[in-house]
This record gives sequence, structure tokens and C-alpha cells, in this order.
Amino acid sequence: MTDAPHPERRNFYGRTHGKTLRASQKTYLAEDLGKLSLPGIRVADNPDRTPLDIAALTGGRPLWLEVGFGGGEHLVHMAARYPEMFIIGCEPFVNGVAMLLGKIRDAGVTNLALHPGDVRDLFDVLPDACLDKAFLNYPDPWPKARHHRRRFVTPDYLLPLARKMKPGAEFRVATDIPDYIRQTLEEVPPAGFTLISTTGAGFGGGAAWSDWYSTRYEQKALREGRDPHYVTFHRQS
Repeated sequence: MTDAPHPERRNFYGRTHGKTLRASQKTYLAEDLGKLSLPGIRVADNPDRTPLDIAALTGGRPLWLEVGFGGGEHLVHMAARYPEMFIIGCEPFVNGVAMLLGKIRDAGVTNLALHPGDVRDLFDVLPDACLDKAFLNYPDPWPKARHHRRRFVTPDYLLPLARKMKPGAEFRVATDIPDYIRQTLEEVPPAGFTLISTTGAGFGGGAAWSDWYSTRYEQKALREGRDPHYVTFHRQS
């Protein structure tokens, strides 16, 4: 079963543009974004919300998703480390997309695709139970209480994510914000996930995942004295 179609969303929160792009970044966007972007995500291009052909996209490889890839360090690292996987990166911030495209050129990885927009629009066209793993690394914390409903760890995002993940698929969350972890531990299990582990200095110790790549956001948090939290969930059967 696929999600019901709907008009273009208007309730996207957060910035989509930041500092003026460098000339090289403008070149990456002009030359590479179209080739790496998934087709048929916009309602205007796919009014019936026909699901993506995942077999054609991935070549039969397991499919992973990174939600909000920031500058793209983790996404490119995982694509290079696991060429037998296919990874979709979703990020609405144009500056982050431009940074990722530069890293893709440098690394020469080809086992990935991008959606430069709202991940919920991607969920609309992903087939159910197609994801083997998902990553949420240092998401926008939306620190004000009245904005907590904008966080990814709310039913508006978690329920569609759960539908798209296979039973037993792994969902990783990394953040330096204690209240974000509080909400994560409260909201993720009822959406259809089982808590597997909590590690990191924010939980009193323990290493990150063995293949973890520390992002620029984590390095900034460490410099400013904030502790990382790493949480692992599995999609329930």
C-alpha cells in the first residue's frame, strides 16, 4: 500500500539557502545535481505519486537513506565504504547539497542519488518496506518548545519512515541535544521501532557505530562542550 496523494506541501520549516555559493559550487549544482536527483518526486512531475522503481534505481542492491545529510561527509563516507549498497541522501539546504556534490566529485562514488527537498515528498514515492537502513545525523534541534513539533522525531515523519523500512531494518540517530534525545526515545518506539542501544558521552560512555564518520556538526558540538548521543533502533516486524 502506498501513501495517499496530496498537493505540494507548504509547511516546510527551515532555511533552504544560506551564504552565497562559490563559483565551483554553482558549477556542481549546474552540472551534477540533475544527474543525481531522483525523478518524479515533485507532485507536478508525478501527480499520481507513482512509486519509484527501486530495482532499476539500485540495481538490486540494498537501499539506505540519510535524512538531512548536512555537508555530506557521512553520506560520501558510507557510499565509499559500502559500494555494494545504494544510498539516497535527502537535504533541502542548497548550500549543503552543493558541498555534497563537490565531495562526490572528489570521492568518485556512484552508488547514491539525491532528493534536494522535503523528505516527506520522497516518502510519498518510495515503495513500502524498501529501506534496509536509515540515518538521522545531527538534525535541526528546533530548541524552542513551541517548535518541537517541527523535529523529525514526530509522527508526521516517523510513521512514513516506518512504512518505508523493512522489518528489522536499522534506524540510527545521532545528536548532541539532550532534549532531542528525550523526544527521540519517547516518539520513535510508538512509531514502530524497538530500541537496541544508546551509547556516546551523552549516555555516560560507549563508542559510536564502528563505521561512524564524525561530521562537521559533531566536531562543532565537541568544540563547544556538548556530548554526542548515539541511538540505534530496529524496525519492528
